[in-house]
Amino acid sequence: MTDNLSQNDPAGQRLTMPRFYQQAEGDDLLLWSYVRDRLETAENYWTATTNPDGRPHVTPVWGVFVDGALYVDGIPTSRWSRNLQANPAISIHLESGTDVVIADGFIEDLVTDEATGKRVVDAWNAKYGRLAPHPATDGIIRVQPRSVRAWTRFPHDATVWRFPKSPEPATT
Repeated sequence: MTDNLSQNDPAGQRLTMPRFYQQAEGDDLLLWSYVRDRLETAENYWTATTNPDGRPHVTPVWGVFVDGALYVDGIPTSRWSRNLQANPAISIHLESGTDVVIADGFIEDLVTDEATGKRVVDAWNAKYGRLAPHPATDGIIRVQPRSVRAWTRFPHDATVWRFPKSPEPATT
């Protein structure tokens, strides 16, 4: 990628892989600005959660990436929302299998301030034009990424970003 790294952008590192995949050399890592743009413009986000019996559960949802967090819609009675009530760990994958972005993190209790709520709803309306969430009350979940992996030419530009660990939420 050719754009400059912003002061506020996290630095990526080469994704650690088995030696026979480590063909990449040089400075061909993806820039966070590219990944942030993909997270902001994606229409659908595939979520992966864990059922109470340990089986995986995946489902596509709508969402917006605002202020470094992903806000996704989630009816509290849906299977994946109920999974997150028991285990707050989540992985989110964009739709492409060749232009890959995968975010891993935990959901957080969502109580937004008015300004953040407005930015979430404005981004939602700009993207979807309907069914705006209520980010301070219900119908939306905030995912704060712990790590994000991305690549466009695996394994050559496979990049990982790690974010400061926030306290893990308590399970209910």
